[in-house]
Amino acid sequence: MYKITLHNYLLNWKSLQPDTEHFEHLAMKKIVINSDVFCTVQARLYNGLSLFLKTKAQVPLIRIKSPDNSAYLTFFKKMLISIINQKKTKPSRFYEEYYEKVNNWPGGEATPSQNTHIVNDERIYQAGWIENEALFGCVRIHHSEISLSPGLVHQSNGGVLILSLRTLLEQPFMWRRLKKILVNQRYEWNTLDHTRSLPVEIPSIPMHFRLILVGEEDALAEFEHIDPELTYASLYSEFENNIYLSDDIAFINWKRWVQKIADSLTCPVLSPDFWPILIQEAVRWTGDHKILPLNLEWIRYQLQESELYCQDAIIKGEDLTNALNTRLWREGFLLEKMLHDIVHNQIHIETDGEKIGQINALSVIECPGHPRIFGEPTRISCIVHFGDRGLTDVERQVELAGNLHAKGIMILESWLMTELKLDHTMPFSSSLVFEQSYEEIDGDSASLASLCALISALALKPINQKIAVTGSIDQLGQVQSIGKVNEKIEGFFRLCRKRTLNGTQGVIIPSSNIQNLSLHQEVINAVRNGKFSIWSVSTIDEALILLTGIEWKKNGKPCLLRSIQDRITKSSQYNTREYMSLLRWFKWLK
Repeated sequence: MYKITLHNYLLNWKSLQPDTEHFEHLAMKKIVINSDVFCTVQARLYNGLSLFLKTKAQVPLIRIKSPDNSAYLTFFKKMLISIINQKKTKPSRFYEEYYEKVNNWPGGEATPSQNTHIVNDERIYQAGWIENEALFGCVRIHHSEISLSPGLVHQSNGGVLILSLRTLLEQPFMWRRLKKILVNQRYEWNTLDHTRSLPVEIPSIPMHFRLILVGEEDALAEFEHIDPELTYASLYSEFENNIYLSDDIAFINWKRWVQKIADSLTCPVLSPDFWPILIQEAVRWTGDHKILPLNLEWIRYQLQESELYCQDAIIKGEDLTNALNTRLWREGFLLEKMLHDIVHNQIHIETDGEKIGQINALSVIECPGHPRIFGEPTRISCIVHFGDRGLTDVERQVELAGNLHAKGIMILESWLMTELKLDHTMPFSSSLVFEQSYEEIDGDSASLASLCALISALALKPINQKIAVTGSIDQLGQVQSIGKVNEKIEGFFRLCRKRTLNGTQGVIIPSSNIQNLSLHQEVINAVRNGKFSIWSVSTIDEALILLTGIEWKKNGKPCLLRSIQDRITKSSQYNTREYMSLLRWFKWLK
């Protein structure tokens, strides 16, 4: 019966990775589409930039939510050029002035020369980190000679200026001056030394340019706080980091997007068998079978590293596979050290036998400065004795757990009280511990495992140590999805493989996480060969029967719930007898 139950929730190996076969015929075809991939894939951003180029606002400003680095700033510049060339609208006209050297000060005079300039794709400039002088230019004085050095605002006059928002926020005086230029539409010359005035009066310049500020969410929020009026008056758009695979056209657009980035890097031709491997890695990045990344840096990283293993003029699937495997090995010292500590019993994790009140949960390790997240099994233990203290979360008591963890523990306690039909505090005391955990933990992904350990300790029924568990729960007994499911599964798999895969080990995950699976090929091969198993559950009841072989609730027959209720009843009777004996003893003393 136990083996049959296990089989009921077993996942087929094909469900452990995205279905790339559906897109293979599309990857092999060279489909020609006339529309620009940018306006198709980034339709909202395209609309925002198009309106930005046409706006007649006094302060033509657009805020773009995007990664803030040179790659994206350059990308936005290219997209503006593309829009200008596509639209071919009648250009606006602006005026700029420049100044020649002024000799023999203080008696000399500055002679302006006016020039009409039309906006075109050559008047678009971008900068990441920039200093005050490079942005605004300056007045230089040397041997009684004055020279005016133009800055980026002068070069952008009549055009578009793209700046990093974080740069301006970290140099607030720079933003104040830039805002003054935007609002007044004039530029006034200043000396490098703000404590000294200009030796001669230099007329201001009419200046009008369109400004694009690019920043992450936190930078945009800070900008809104310091300048709410201008934030409200400006346009807003954002770079979409992912594309949803709603149909074949969406995949074709994603393929065109990747190909365009490859062309900009002058990469070799991408082979048809390259795309399935890239899709599998892309799903690991996005965490969903139906979502692929548009992130410029991530795509460039895969292409450039694959090219290092390319032996001819075509980048093949095996080149990307070699790059990924080598990257895992190169960044895997921390993982190897962790496995070494577990195998040599420095960290105690059991992957065989059964134990009461003990379970293998799954967590992830994130080390500052390390590029990779690793999955790691964690032993949770629970000890129960009857009293009135209820559930004690040791991690929370010693302040080694965050708020999300505390929330998960409260939810499991609430569900158990409802199931036991308790109208007051729990009639037992229990201690729940994440063993050998010495740093702060957070998240509710271990709440399912914690509940199973608690129920095992209450019912005195053992848990199968060959199975690890991950998942959060709600107050209605439903198992909810968690993050980093691939890394968590692979963490327990590597431990079992290190000790020896025997075909009875496996992992329980939430059913809602199936769409997030994109496991390494070694895990898929082990599942296909019956050496490792992955089960999916949607309720707490399903997880309990997989772990203990006993149903949680069954009318008129033995089950975990009845075992707990019987134990509580016996304890209450025992406590009543103890109370009566104590009462008689007091009466005898009188």
